[in-house]
Amino acid sequence: MSKHHDLSQDTQLNQILSKELARQRNKLQMIASENYVSEAVLTACSSIFTNKYAEGYPDHRYYGGCENADDLEILTQARARKLFGAEHANVQPHCGSSANMASYFSILKPGDTILGMDLAHGGHLTHGASVSFSGKLFKTVFYGVRKDTEYIDYEALAEIAEREKPNVIVAGASAYPRIIDFPKFREVANRCGAYLMVDMAHFSGLVAAGLFPSPIPYADIVTTTTHKTLRGPRGGMILCRKILGKAIDEQIFPGIQGGPLLHVIVAKAVALGEALEPDFIDYQKQVVKNCQRLGFNMADAGYRLVSGGTDTHLILIDLRPSGITGQAAQIALDMAGITSNKNAVPFEKERFTIASGLRLGTAALTTRGLLEADIDVVSDFIIEALRFIGDENKLKKIRMRVEDFIQQFPIYPTLK
Repeated sequence: MSKHHDLSQDTQLNQILSKELARQRNKLQMIASENYVSEAVLTACSSIFTNKYAEGYPDHRYYGGCENADDLEILTQARARKLFGAEHANVQPHCGSSANMASYFSILKPGDTILGMDLAHGGHLTHGASVSFSGKLFKTVFYGVRKDTEYIDYEALAEIAEREKPNVIVAGASAYPRIIDFPKFREVANRCGAYLMVDMAHFSGLVAAGLFPSPIPYADIVTTTTHKTLRGPRGGMILCRKILGKAIDEQIFPGIQGGPLLHVIVAKAVALGEALEPDFIDYQKQVVKNCQRLGFNMADAGYRLVSGGTDTHLILIDLRPSGITGQAAQIALDMAGITSNKNAVPFEKERFTIASGLRLGTAALTTRGLLEADIDVVSDFIIEALRFIGDENKLKKIRMRVEDFIQQFPIYPTLK
Protein backbone atom coordinates (compact mmCIF):
# COMPACT_ATOMS: atom_id res chain seq x y z
CA MET A 1 0.00 0.00 0.00
CA SER A 2 1.32 3.43 -0.89
CA LYS A 3 2.34 5.68 1.97
CA HIS A 4 -0.42 8.04 3.05
CA HIS A 5 0.22 11.70 3.74
CA ASP A 6 0.76 12.35 7.46
CA LEU A 7 -1.43 15.35 8.18
CA SER A 8 0.20 15.91 11.55
CA GLN A 9 3.49 16.56 9.74
CA ASP A 10 2.03 19.00 7.20
CA THR A 11 3.14 22.19 8.89
CA GLN A 12 1.75 24.62 6.32
CA LEU A 13 -1.71 23.06 6.25
CA ASN A 14 -1.84 22.66 10.01
CA GLN A 15 -1.06 26.33 10.48
CA ILE A 16 -4.03 27.24 8.29
CA LEU A 17 -6.35 24.82 10.09
CA SER A 18 -5.19 26.02 13.51
CA LYS A 19 -5.69 29.66 12.58
CA GLU A 20 -9.20 28.98 11.31
CA LEU A 21 -10.13 27.07 14.46
CA ALA A 22 -8.83 29.99 16.52
CA ARG A 23 -10.76 32.47 14.40
CA GLN A 24 -14.01 30.57 14.89
CA ARG A 25 -13.38 30.13 18.61
CA ASN A 26 -12.26 33.66 19.40
CA LYS A 27 -14.50 35.86 17.26
CA LEU A 28 -18.20 36.61 17.42
CA GLN A 29 -19.57 34.90 14.30
CA MET A 30 -22.50 37.07 13.20
CA ILE A 31 -22.80 36.39 9.49
CA ALA A 32 -26.46 35.42 9.15
CA SER A 33 -25.75 32.57 6.73
CA GLU A 34 -23.20 30.87 9.00
CA ASN A 35 -23.51 28.55 11.96
CA TYR A 36 -21.53 25.99 13.96
CA VAL A 37 -22.35 22.36 13.20
CA SER A 38 -22.25 19.75 15.94
CA GLU A 39 -19.18 17.55 16.38
CA ALA A 40 -21.32 14.69 15.09
CA VAL A 41 -21.84 16.56 11.82
CA LEU A 42 -18.13 17.36 11.61
CA THR A 43 -17.30 13.68 12.11
CA ALA A 44 -19.87 12.63 9.52
CA CYS A 45 -18.28 14.92 6.92
CA SER A 46 -15.11 12.83 7.12
CA SER A 47 -16.85 9.45 7.00
CA ILE A 48 -15.82 6.43 4.93
CA PHE A 49 -18.35 7.43 2.26
CA THR A 50 -15.74 9.96 1.07
CA ASN A 51 -14.34 7.02 -0.94
CA LYS A 52 -17.54 6.11 -2.80
CA TYR A 53 -18.96 7.19 -6.15
CA ALA A 54 -22.72 6.74 -6.52
CA GLU A 55 -23.92 8.45 -9.70
CA GLY A 56 -27.67 8.06 -10.04
CA TYR A 57 -30.25 7.35 -7.36
CA PRO A 58 -31.10 4.43 -5.04
CA ASP A 59 -31.67 1.22 -7.05
CA HIS A 60 -30.61 3.07 -10.23
CA ARG A 61 -26.85 3.60 -9.89
CA TYR A 62 -24.27 3.66 -12.64
CA TYR A 63 -21.60 2.02 -10.46
CA GLY A 64 -21.53 -1.14 -8.41
CA GLY A 65 -21.07 -1.36 -4.68
CA CYS A 66 -23.79 1.19 -3.91
CA GLU A 67 -26.04 -0.87 -1.66
CA ASN A 68 -25.00 1.09 1.45
CA ALA A 69 -25.13 4.38 -0.43
CA ASP A 70 -28.72 3.53 -1.35
CA ASP A 71 -29.63 2.95 2.31
CA LEU A 72 -27.93 6.23 3.26
CA GLU A 73 -29.74 8.30 0.66
CA ILE A 74 -33.13 6.70 1.36
CA LEU A 75 -32.69 7.44 5.08
CA THR A 76 -31.70 11.06 4.44
CA GLN A 77 -34.60 11.61 2.05
CA ALA A 78 -37.02 10.16 4.61
CA ARG A 79 -35.72 12.47 7.36
CA ALA A 80 -36.06 15.50 5.07
CA ARG A 81 -39.62 14.60 4.12
CA LYS A 82 -40.57 13.98 7.75
CA LEU A 83 -39.02 17.20 9.03
CA PHE A 84 -40.74 19.43 6.47
CA GLY A 85 -43.80 17.40 5.50
CA ALA A 86 -42.74 17.20 1.85
CA GLU A 87 -43.87 14.69 -0.76
CA HIS A 88 -40.46 14.36 -2.45
CA ALA A 89 -36.90 15.19 -1.39
CA ASN A 90 -33.65 15.35 -3.33
CA VAL A 91 -30.67 15.52 -0.96
CA GLN A 92 -27.92 15.50 -3.60
CA PRO A 93 -27.44 19.22 -4.41
CA HIS A 94 -23.93 20.36 -3.58
CA CYS A 95 -25.18 23.84 -2.58
CA GLY A 96 -28.20 26.11 -2.61
CA SER A 97 -27.30 27.61 -5.97
CA SER A 98 -27.19 24.21 -7.67
CA ALA A 99 -30.52 23.35 -6.03
CA ASN A 100 -31.96 26.52 -7.57
CA MET A 101 -30.38 25.84 -10.95
CA ALA A 102 -31.79 22.31 -11.17
CA SER A 103 -35.20 23.55 -10.05
CA TYR A 104 -35.30 26.18 -12.78
CA PHE A 105 -34.17 23.69 -15.42
CA SER A 106 -36.94 21.29 -14.39
CA ILE A 107 -39.73 23.77 -15.14
CA LEU A 108 -38.24 26.41 -17.47
CA LYS A 109 -36.68 26.75 -20.91
CA PRO A 110 -33.93 29.29 -21.65
CA GLY A 111 -35.57 32.64 -22.24
CA ASP A 112 -38.53 31.95 -19.95
CA THR A 113 -39.36 34.58 -17.35
CA ILE A 114 -38.43 34.54 -13.65
CA LEU A 115 -40.05 37.00 -11.25
CA GLY A 116 -37.76 37.20 -8.24
CA MET A 117 -36.96 39.52 -5.37
CA ASP A 118 -34.65 42.40 -6.22
CA LEU A 119 -31.13 41.72 -4.91
CA ALA A 120 -30.96 45.25 -3.47
CA HIS A 121 -34.20 44.62 -1.57
CA GLY A 122 -33.01 41.41 0.06
CA GLY A 123 -33.15 38.81 -2.72
CA HIS A 124 -30.40 36.41 -3.79
CA LEU A 125 -28.09 36.30 -6.80
CA THR A 126 -29.80 33.16 -8.10
CA HIS A 127 -33.21 34.83 -8.11
CA GLY A 128 -32.44 36.58 -11.39
CA ALA A 129 -29.44 38.87 -10.86
CA SER A 130 -27.72 39.74 -14.14
CA VAL A 131 -24.34 38.43 -12.95
CA SER A 132 -25.83 35.00 -12.10
CA PHE A 133 -26.71 32.12 -14.43
CA SER A 134 -30.33 32.89 -13.52
CA GLY A 135 -30.07 36.32 -15.10
CA LYS A 136 -28.05 35.14 -18.08
CA LEU A 137 -30.23 32.21 -19.15
CA PHE A 138 -33.67 33.59 -18.36
CA LYS A 139 -35.60 36.82 -18.73
CA THR A 140 -35.83 38.32 -15.27
CA VAL A 141 -38.14 40.85 -13.66
CA PHE A 142 -38.21 41.86 -10.03
CA TYR A 143 -40.46 42.78 -7.15
CA GLY A 144 -39.30 44.46 -3.96
CA VAL A 145 -40.36 46.13 -0.75
CA ARG A 146 -42.53 49.16 -0.09
CA LYS A 147 -40.57 52.34 0.54
CA ASP A 148 -42.67 53.31 3.58
CA THR A 149 -42.69 49.98 5.46
CA GLU A 150 -39.85 48.02 3.80
CA TYR A 151 -42.11 44.97 3.83
CA ILE A 152 -42.68 43.08 0.57
CA ASP A 153 -44.99 45.06 -1.70
CA TYR A 154 -47.59 42.40 -2.46
CA GLU A 155 -49.73 44.78 -4.53
CA ALA A 156 -46.81 45.60 -6.80
CA LEU A 157 -45.94 41.89 -6.94
CA ALA A 158 -49.43 41.13 -8.27
CA GLU A 159 -49.30 43.96 -10.79
CA ILE A 160 -45.90 42.91 -12.12
CA ALA A 161 -46.97 39.27 -12.35
CA GLU A 162 -50.14 40.22 -14.23
CA ARG A 163 -48.16 42.38 -16.66
CA GLU A 164 -45.12 40.16 -17.23
CA LYS A 165 -46.79 36.71 -17.03
CA PRO A 166 -43.71 35.01 -15.50
CA ASN A 167 -43.24 31.27 -15.83
CA VAL A 168 -42.07 31.06 -12.22
CA ILE A 169 -42.30 33.34 -9.19
CA VAL A 170 -39.51 33.00 -6.63
CA ALA A 171 -40.16 33.81 -2.98
CA GLY A 172 -37.48 33.86 -0.33
CA ALA A 173 -34.55 36.13 0.42
CA SER A 174 -31.08 36.44 1.86
CA ALA A 175 -31.51 39.74 3.69
CA TYR A 176 -35.21 40.15 4.47
CA PRO A 177 -35.96 40.02 8.21
CA ARG A 178 -39.72 39.52 8.08
CA ILE A 179 -42.28 36.72 7.71
CA ILE A 180 -43.22 36.01 4.08
CA ASP A 181 -46.88 35.59 3.09
CA PHE A 182 -46.77 32.35 1.10
CA PRO A 183 -50.57 32.13 0.59
CA LYS A 184 -50.41 35.55 -1.09
CA PHE A 185 -47.59 34.38 -3.34
CA ARG A 186 -49.62 31.27 -4.25
CA GLU A 187 -52.62 33.42 -5.07
CA VAL A 188 -50.55 35.65 -7.37
CA ALA A 189 -48.93 32.63 -9.05
CA ASN A 190 -52.32 31.04 -9.67
CA ARG A 191 -53.69 34.20 -11.25
CA CYS A 192 -50.87 34.45 -13.79
CA GLY A 193 -50.38 30.70 -14.33
CA ALA A 194 -46.86 30.59 -12.86
CA TYR A 195 -45.06 27.98 -10.82
CA LEU A 196 -44.22 29.07 -7.28
CA MET A 197 -40.71 28.30 -6.08
CA VAL A 198 -39.58 29.18 -2.56
CA ASP A 199 -35.93 29.47 -1.57
CA MET A 200 -36.00 29.00 2.21
CA ALA A 201 -32.24 28.65 2.62
CA HIS A 202 -32.03 31.31 5.31
CA PHE A 203 -35.04 30.38 7.40
CA SER A 204 -35.39 26.62 6.89
CA GLY A 205 -34.39 25.94 10.50
CA LEU A 206 -37.13 28.28 11.66
CA VAL A 207 -39.60 26.50 9.37
CA ALA A 208 -38.54 23.12 10.80
CA ALA A 209 -39.23 24.44 14.30
CA GLY A 210 -42.61 25.91 13.39
CA LEU A 211 -41.46 29.50 13.99
CA PHE A 212 -41.75 30.61 10.36
CA PRO A 213 -44.68 29.65 8.10
CA SER A 214 -43.94 26.57 6.02
CA PRO A 215 -43.90 27.14 2.26
CA ILE A 216 -44.44 23.42 1.60
CA PRO A 217 -48.28 23.56 1.34
CA TYR A 218 -48.12 26.46 -1.13
CA ALA A 219 -45.03 26.03 -3.29
CA ASP A 220 -44.46 23.71 -6.23
CA ILE A 221 -40.74 23.57 -5.40
CA VAL A 222 -38.87 24.51 -2.23
CA THR A 223 -35.09 24.77 -2.14
CA THR A 224 -32.79 25.21 0.81
CA THR A 225 -29.25 25.00 1.96
CA THR A 226 -28.54 22.58 4.78
CA HIS A 227 -26.28 24.95 6.69
CA LYS A 228 -27.43 28.39 7.96
CA THR A 229 -30.28 28.03 10.49
CA LEU A 230 -30.70 24.31 9.72
CA ARG A 231 -27.23 23.87 11.27
CA GLY A 232 -26.00 21.13 8.97
CA PRO A 233 -23.08 20.73 6.56
CA ARG A 234 -22.58 23.04 3.61
CA GLY A 235 -24.91 21.69 0.94
CA GLY A 236 -28.35 21.96 -0.65
CA MET A 237 -31.66 20.17 -0.82
CA ILE A 238 -34.84 20.29 -2.91
CA LEU A 239 -38.34 19.52 -1.66
CA CYS A 240 -41.19 19.37 -4.15
CA ARG A 241 -44.57 17.99 -5.10
CA LYS A 242 -44.38 14.34 -6.09
CA ILE A 243 -45.43 15.12 -9.67
CA LEU A 244 -42.25 17.17 -10.16
CA GLY A 245 -39.92 14.69 -8.43
CA LYS A 246 -38.72 12.88 -11.56
CA ALA A 247 -37.99 16.13 -13.41
CA ILE A 248 -36.11 17.56 -10.41
CA ASP A 249 -34.04 14.40 -9.96
CA GLU A 250 -33.09 14.29 -13.65
CA GLN A 251 -31.90 17.90 -13.55
CA ILE A 252 -29.64 17.26 -10.56
CA PHE A 253 -28.26 14.08 -12.13
CA PRO A 254 -27.34 13.84 -14.93
CA GLY A 255 -28.41 17.44 -15.57
CA ILE A 256 -25.94 19.58 -13.64
CA GLN A 257 -24.06 17.28 -11.25
CA GLY A 258 -22.14 14.05 -11.39
CA GLY A 259 -21.62 11.90 -8.34
CA PRO A 260 -23.28 13.00 -5.10
CA LEU A 261 -21.05 13.91 -2.16
CA LEU A 262 -22.01 10.93 -0.03
CA HIS A 263 -19.93 12.02 2.95
CA VAL A 264 -21.87 15.31 2.98
CA ILE A 265 -25.14 13.38 2.67
CA VAL A 266 -24.12 11.45 5.81
CA ALA A 267 -23.71 14.80 7.55
CA LYS A 268 -27.07 15.99 6.18
CA ALA A 269 -28.67 12.89 7.69
CA VAL A 270 -27.09 13.69 11.06
CA ALA A 271 -28.25 17.31 10.96
CA LEU A 272 -31.77 16.38 9.89
CA GLY A 273 -31.88 13.87 12.74
CA GLU A 274 -30.80 16.60 15.16
CA ALA A 275 -33.48 18.92 13.77
CA LEU A 276 -36.13 16.28 14.51
CA GLU A 277 -35.26 16.39 18.23
CA PRO A 278 -37.37 18.55 20.58
CA ASP A 279 -34.43 20.69 21.73
CA PHE A 280 -33.98 21.97 18.18
CA ILE A 281 -37.22 23.93 18.64
CA ASP A 282 -35.86 25.46 21.85
CA TYR A 283 -32.70 26.43 19.99
CA GLN A 284 -34.61 28.15 17.18
CA LYS A 285 -36.81 30.01 19.67
CA GLN A 286 -33.68 31.36 21.31
CA VAL A 287 -32.22 32.38 17.93
CA VAL A 288 -35.25 34.61 17.34
CA LYS A 289 -35.27 35.97 20.91
CA ASN A 290 -31.59 36.82 20.61
CA CYS A 291 -32.04 38.52 17.25
CA GLN A 292 -34.97 40.60 18.43
CA ARG A 293 -32.94 41.65 21.48
CA LEU A 294 -30.03 42.59 19.20
CA GLY A 295 -32.36 44.63 17.01
CA PHE A 296 -33.88 46.40 20.02
CA ASN A 297 -30.43 47.29 21.34
CA MET A 298 -29.18 48.61 18.00
CA ALA A 299 -32.33 50.69 17.52
CA ASP A 300 -32.06 51.98 21.09
CA ALA A 301 -28.54 53.16 20.26
CA GLY A 302 -29.90 55.18 17.34
CA TYR A 303 -29.34 52.81 14.42
CA ARG A 304 -32.11 52.42 11.84
CA LEU A 305 -33.31 48.87 11.24
CA VAL A 306 -34.68 48.04 7.81
CA SER A 307 -38.43 47.29 8.28
CA GLY A 308 -38.11 48.46 11.88
CA GLY A 309 -37.12 45.10 13.36
CA THR A 310 -37.07 41.36 12.72
CA ASP A 311 -39.15 38.18 12.91
CA THR A 312 -36.20 35.93 12.14
CA HIS A 313 -32.52 35.21 12.76
CA LEU A 314 -31.19 38.37 11.14
CA ILE A 315 -31.37 42.14 11.26
CA LEU A 316 -30.40 44.57 8.51
CA ILE A 317 -29.10 47.94 9.65
CA ASP A 318 -29.34 50.97 7.35
CA LEU A 319 -26.14 52.89 8.06
CA ARG A 320 -26.90 55.90 5.83
CA PRO A 321 -28.31 58.04 8.69
CA SER A 322 -25.13 57.29 10.64
CA GLY A 323 -22.87 58.40 7.79
CA ILE A 324 -21.13 55.02 7.66
CA THR A 325 -20.76 52.61 4.74
CA GLY A 326 -21.34 48.90 5.08
CA GLN A 327 -17.78 48.23 4.00
CA ALA A 328 -16.32 50.51 6.69
CA ALA A 329 -18.55 48.91 9.34
CA GLN A 330 -17.57 45.37 8.32
CA ILE A 331 -13.86 46.21 8.43
CA ALA A 332 -14.12 47.89 11.83
CA LEU A 333 -16.13 45.05 13.34
CA ASP A 334 -13.66 42.51 12.03
CA MET A 335 -10.82 44.39 13.68
CA ALA A 336 -12.87 44.29 16.89
CA GLY A 337 -13.30 40.52 16.66
CA ILE A 338 -16.83 40.52 15.23
CA THR A 339 -17.43 38.82 11.87
CA SER A 340 -20.27 40.34 9.85
CA ASN A 341 -21.04 41.35 6.28
CA LYS A 342 -21.86 44.55 4.45
CA ASN A 343 -25.18 44.37 2.62
CA ALA A 344 -27.29 46.49 0.30
CA VAL A 345 -30.38 48.15 1.75
CA PRO A 346 -33.53 48.91 -0.23
CA PHE A 347 -33.46 51.97 -2.50
CA GLU A 348 -29.81 52.78 -1.90
CA LYS A 349 -27.46 54.12 -4.58
CA GLU A 350 -24.14 52.74 -3.30
CA ARG A 351 -22.23 49.98 -5.12
CA PHE A 352 -22.72 46.45 -3.74
CA THR A 353 -18.98 46.28 -3.01
CA ILE A 354 -19.37 49.23 -0.63
CA ALA A 355 -23.04 48.98 0.39
CA SER A 356 -24.97 51.07 2.90
CA GLY A 357 -26.11 48.30 5.19
CA LEU A 358 -24.83 45.81 7.73
CA ARG A 359 -26.39 42.34 8.09
CA LEU A 360 -26.10 40.61 11.47
CA GLY A 361 -27.39 37.19 12.52
CA THR A 362 -27.67 35.30 15.79
CA ALA A 363 -27.82 31.62 14.75
CA ALA A 364 -24.13 30.89 15.39
CA LEU A 365 -23.92 32.77 18.68
CA THR A 366 -27.06 30.98 19.90
CA THR A 367 -25.47 27.64 19.07
CA ARG A 368 -22.63 28.63 21.38
CA GLY A 369 -25.16 29.17 24.18
CA LEU A 370 -25.58 32.95 24.29
CA LEU A 371 -28.86 34.20 25.79
CA GLU A 372 -30.47 37.66 25.76
CA ALA A 373 -28.27 39.05 28.56
CA ASP A 374 -25.19 37.94 26.61
CA ILE A 375 -26.57 39.58 23.47
CA ASP A 376 -26.67 42.83 25.46
CA VAL A 377 -22.90 42.53 25.93
CA VAL A 378 -22.43 41.72 22.24
CA SER A 379 -24.55 44.72 21.27
CA ASP A 380 -22.34 46.98 23.36
CA PHE A 381 -19.26 45.64 21.57
CA ILE A 382 -20.84 46.36 18.17
CA ILE A 383 -22.00 49.84 19.12
CA GLU A 384 -18.59 50.73 20.55
CA ALA A 385 -16.74 49.39 17.51
CA LEU A 386 -18.91 51.40 15.12
CA ARG A 387 -18.16 54.49 17.20
CA PHE A 388 -14.42 53.99 16.70
CA ILE A 389 -14.24 53.23 12.98
CA GLY A 390 -10.70 53.93 11.80
CA ASP A 391 -9.18 53.89 15.30
CA GLU A 392 -7.09 50.70 15.21
CA ASN A 393 -5.91 50.93 18.79
CA LYS A 394 -9.43 51.25 20.20
CA LEU A 395 -10.70 48.44 17.95
CA LYS A 396 -7.88 46.12 19.03
CA LYS A 397 -8.74 46.76 22.68
CA ILE A 398 -12.36 45.86 21.97
CA ARG A 399 -11.14 42.69 20.28
CA MET A 400 -9.25 41.67 23.42
CA ARG A 401 -12.45 42.08 25.44
CA VAL A 402 -14.43 40.15 22.83
CA GLU A 403 -11.96 37.25 22.98
CA ASP A 404 -12.11 37.21 26.77
CA PHE A 405 -15.93 37.30 26.75
CA ILE A 406 -16.48 34.53 24.20
CA GLN A 407 -14.29 32.05 26.11
CA GLN A 408 -17.32 31.48 28.37
CA PHE A 409 -18.95 29.75 25.40
CA PRO A 410 -16.43 27.17 24.12
CA ILE A 411 -16.82 25.24 20.88
CA TYR A 412 -15.20 22.01 19.66
CA PRO A 413 -13.21 21.27 22.85
CA THR A 414 -11.71 18.09 21.37
CA LEU A 415 -10.24 19.84 18.32
CA LYS A 416 -6.68 21.09 18.28
